Amino acid sequence: MQLLRASLTLVLGNALAHALPLLLGPWIARLYSPAEYAQFSLVWAVCANLTVVACARYEYALPLVQGHSALRALLALCLRVLALVWALSGVAAAWLALRWPAMALLPALLIVGGGVQLLSLLATREQLFARLAGARVLQWGGAPVLQVGLGTMALGVWGLLLAPLLAGLAALLWLLWPLRAWLQGSWRVGAGRWRTLAWRHKDFPLLNTPHAFASAAQDTLALLLITAWAGDVATGLWALALRYLKAPATLVGSAVSSALYPQLTQAVDRAAGQVQLRRTIRSLLMLALPFAALLMLSGPELFAWAFGEPWREAGTLARALAPYLALHFVASPLAVVTMAWQAQGWALRLALWGQGLFLLGIVVGLQLGGLEGAGWGVSLTMTGYFAYYLMALWRWPHKQ
Repeated sequence: MQLLRASLTLVLGNALAHALPLLLGPWIARLYSPAEYAQFSLVWAVCANLTVVACARYEYALPLVQGHSALRALLALCLRVLALVWALSGVAAAWLALRWPAMALLPALLIVGGGVQLLSLLATREQLFARLAGARVLQWGGAPVLQVGLGTMALGVWGLLLAPLLAGLAALLWLLWPLRAWLQGSWRVGAGRWRTLAWRHKDFPLLNTPHAFASAAQDTLALLLITAWAGDVATGLWALALRYLKAPATLVGSAVSSALYPQLTQAVDRAAGQVQLRRTIRSLLMLALPFAALLMLSGPELFAWAFGEPWREAGTLARALAPYLALHFVASPLAVVTMAWQAQGWALRLALWGQGLFLLGIVVGLQLGGLEGAGWGVSLTMTGYFAYYLMALWRWPHKQ
């Protein structure tokens, strides 16, 4: 009963946190220009890239350690790594701000985002699920509400960035209050104790960090490439299109993967698990194909209606990205399959190939056909990638 209550609490919190950005998105798009959205997206992408490794992923070891002493030592390690990454981000921000002035907010965004990530894992360990759900609503739901409010004040890109900064700070304080006792005195933990834990849990920075960083870097590099080739307006169109078109995959994917994972791990044999997997792939395809067809037929009209006429070109881009988005919708929840079948090494190697193909599609597409060409380039390269991935899972096991 406690597990069910905790799961429902987190599901409701996640649903509300994701619903608010989607509902307020059309309003936000009318308050900010594509160029302003481009600058925001670039700063946010760089911040997200650094935030996922802000504590070198050591925070994911918090639920594993036993005893109060070990927990405080691991927290001391996480805080020291976070401080180091924050200091380095300040140096990077000073250089990047010469080209993009809004990058000046990068260190503040990083320390807040990294702090929320650290405290979220600590809250998970302490089973403070109501607090955790509330923090997600404050952080991810509060940001678009504030973006609307600041947009009415005509603050431009600064309003887009100050909103998630303030929302993240509220979430940080919300989590900090019940967990403050754990953090008190963490800085006084002896170096020998946290260095021992750093070595014991070295797989987190050595294996998990590169994977997380590479995944986040894909979006950052994509935005940098588009900015260099096509300018800020094109970057804003790309960022908005992918943000809202990938949202269904995020919402549906989390639900499907949560249900699929235990069924695969508890299946009587691999054949039974494969039957369930194939049924899931068919169901996801039945949902994805009408979605792709709608974008192919009416993408520009849909975006102009939802976000305003300045965003019509984002609908043209959405039409080009439709094949990629459909297959991404199917493949996204299936990441748990290789976890259940102990094939994470194969999955990591394949994911790196996929990221390379994604960026290759953008580069070649930009050269041949501008922003819309980049969309078709991604669809072309990633259709082959996803086809191989889905067929490999469909026919599993195979040589890895």
